[in-house]
Amino acid sequence: MALSVVYAEDTAHVLGALALIGASAPTEAAALVGPELPLRVSLGADGTAILPVDARDLAVAAVDEEPGALAEPLAFAVEFGSDQKPKPKLLHLPSWTGGLQPATDGLTVTVPVPTTAPTRVVALVSDSRTTHVLAGEIPDGRRSVKLPVTLAGDTAYGVLVLVTGWAGLLERVNVA
Repeated sequence: MALSVVYAEDTAHVLGALALIGASAPTEAAALVGPELPLRVSLGADGTAILPVDARDLAVAAVDEEPGALAEPLAFAVEFGSDQKPKPKLLHLPSWTGGLQPATDGLTVTVPVPTTAPTRVVALVSDSRTTHVLAGEIPDGRRSVKLPVTLAGDTAYGVLVLVTGWAGLLERVNVA
C-alpha cells in the first residue's frame, strides 16, 4: 500500500493522508483536494467553522506506510533531505495542549518549551462566516507569539494552528 500525504508547505504539517492500492496519487495538491482543503470544527450551537487551506499552500508527498497519519494527520510532518525533497519517513510530532489564548485583539500561541530557533506559526481562524489567515514566528529562545487579528468577544471560533516542530491543533476556542 502506498501512502500519499497532503502537507502545508510553510510548516510541513500533514493535513491529510490517502492510502492507495495499485495506483499512484497525483503530484499536485489541487488534483487531490480541489481549490482548497476544507477542515471543519464544530462550534456547537453556533454551527460549524470551515477552515479552507488554499491548495496553492499545499504540496503532496509519497511516503512510507504510516497508519497513524491516516487517523491523526496533524500529528505528523514531512521531513526534507539535503536535496529539499521529501524523505519517505514522516516525522511524528510532539503533542501539546492549552497553548491558545484568543482575545479580541489577537491569538496568542504558546508552545510548552522555549524554541531553539525562530519557529514558523500559521493559523486559520473562523467564526463560520469569516476566515482569517495569520502568520508569524516565535523568536529564538521564546515560547509564544501574538498573531494580531480582530475577533469578536463572546464568540466561538474554529482554529487551525500549525507551529513548526509541534503537532497541529484543530479545535474550538472561545473569545471572552
